Amino acid sequence: MPGVEFCVEETITGTEAAQIPKQRGDQLLDSAVRYAEERHWDVFPGTWLEAAEGVEHCSCGDAACPSPGAHPSRPDWATQATGSAVAARRLWSKQPKSSILLPTGRTFDAIDVPESAGFLALARMERMELTLGPVTCTPDRRMLFFVLPGAGAKVPDLVRKLGWTAASIDLITRGEGDYVAAPPTRIGGHGAVQWARRPTPANRWLPDAEELISPLAYACGREAAAARARRS
Repeated sequence: MPGVEFCVEETITGTEAAQIPKQRGDQLLDSAVRYAEERHWDVFPGTWLEAAEGVEHCSCGDAACPSPGAHPSRPDWATQATGSAVAARRLWSKQPKSSILLPTGRTFDAIDVPESAGFLALARMERMELTLGPVTCTPDRRMLFFVLPGAGAKVPDLVRKLGWTAASIDLITRGEGDYVAAPPTRIGGHGAVQWARRPTPANRWLPDAEELISPLAYACGREAAAARARRS
């Protein structure tokens, strides 16, 4: 809504990381409701973290869970996703510790890149004064740029035209049938998902993937080349 800033938690920058907040049930519930109410994003509750003998484990029960406390808790998660703030409040009231997951391919897709390349690209985009949507940072050192739906069909070809393949530069598009974790979801003991660029009224209208792909691919290509050089 105009004049009201949406802020779930502190934004982080390339030079200064916000202190990772403790994940509280009320914080998760309020955040999920606000995503639905203020951004009109579909949300659904995922798994959560459970403490046993001082160690946190995923509620799924898998000791080797690759994304503890931050993945769907049921196979039909796509049908569970809701854009209703009332329904979101009801869902998180049942299990307040549930992670907040956002299905992609509906109101947005996400371009997922290594964090080092993401911050490089972000700085370049800001110098170019490109229109940017929200951007998240994940504890496994990835950055996700929110763009208009349909990116999954466009991005591979756009990257090829720039001289790379998406796989070779570690650039992933998350679209229909996929999901992303939203702040302040915590992933195991690794930390919380945070905003690099938080949702505000100014970035309600998302960019098309085509507008961002050149600086993103360039930064990913540069980082991939540097990684190959270090290995040689």
